[in-house]
Amino acid sequence: MSSVKVVVLGSDSVGKSALVVRYLTGRFIGEYASNADLLYKKQIKVDGRHLNLEVFDPCSQLCHNRMELAEQVRWADAFVVVYEISDRVTFLEAKSLICNFKKSCKSITSQPIFLVGNKQDLCHAREVSEEDARFFAVETGTLFCELSVAEHPEDVVIMFVQLFRTVQVVAKARDRRRHSGSKSMTRLINVFGKRRQSV
Repeated sequence: MSSVKVVVLGSDSVGKSALVVRYLTGRFIGEYASNADLLYKKQIKVDGRHLNLEVFDPCSQLCHNRMELAEQVRWADAFVVVYEISDRVTFLEAKSLICNFKKSCKSITSQPIFLVGNKQDLCHAREVSEEDARFFAVETGTLFCELSVAEHPEDVVIMFVQLFRTVQVVAKARDRRRHSGSKSMTRLINVFGKRRQSV
C-alpha cells in the first residue's frame, strides 16, 4: 500500500481545516480554531488502489521561513493552498505563498499544488473572479478549482481525487526518468567496458 502526504495551507478563516475534515469525515465544521499543528491520517481507496493518506494542517499559515518551506517540501507529495473567493486579501496571500514556494524551493515544481477557491456559496460577495484565479494557476502550473466546503461536499471529494491522481502521475514519471537514467548509465558502462577490453 502506497502513501500520499499532503500539506494544506491558507490564511485564517478561509476554510482550510473545514476542507480537510469535510473530506475525511463528511462532516462540516463552520467554526474551527486551533492553536496546534494537526496531522490527520486515514486509509483511503482511489481508483481501486488503497492509499495511506497523511494531511498536515499547520497552525501558522503564511509566515514561513526557508527552513520551514524546505522541511515541508521534503515531506510532502502535494500542496493545497486555500483562499476565500469573497476576500481578495486571502487570494493575494495564496498567490504570494505559491510564488514564494516556486522561488525558494526549486524541487517543488515536481510536486502538485492545488489552488482552491473556497466559499463559492458566497458568490454574491465575490471579490476574486474565477478567471483571475484560473489565469494565475495556468501561469504558475498550478491545479485550480472553486468549491463550497459548506454546501457541496462532492466537489471536495472530486478535488482530492484529482490531486491524488496527479500525485500518482508525477510519481510514475519520476520513476520512469530514474529508470531511464539507470539504463543509460548501464549502456555507457557497457560501451566503455567493451572499448577498454578491445584496446
